[in-house]
Amino acid sequence: MIGYTSLGTDDLVRSERFYDAFLSELGAHQIMKMNDFIVWAPHEGGPAFSIHIPENGQAATIGNGVMIALSASSPTQVDLLHAKALELGGTDEGQPGYRADGFYAAYFRDLDGNKLNIHHLES
Repeated sequence: MIGYTSLGTDDLVRSERFYDAFLSELGAHQIMKMNDFIVWAPHEGGPAFSIHIPENGQAATIGNGVMIALSASSPTQVDLLHAKALELGGTDEGQPGYRADGFYAAYFRDLDGNKLNIHHLES
């Protein structure tokens, strides 16, 4: 149902380094790059993730209550990606662990303060 998600940044180069390293762990790579935005996806036509310099010329801001959740293939990958986000300069918003039966998740903020979740849902 979701085609793509977008987050704002004031420093496209810094965010590109962060997300290139982070999203490659999920099998995603850049599929589009313009002067003011970059898009990553595992393959063309699938769900995508993007960062943008705000169109209105104002500073990028984080949304109160906004969070993007990314799927991991296992609890181990959740652990590794949470650690990777922190290694890349992100900040911890919730250590990896079970939040509900079969829902293993961790939370972090990127370099611009956007909140993300990495999770594995056991079937």
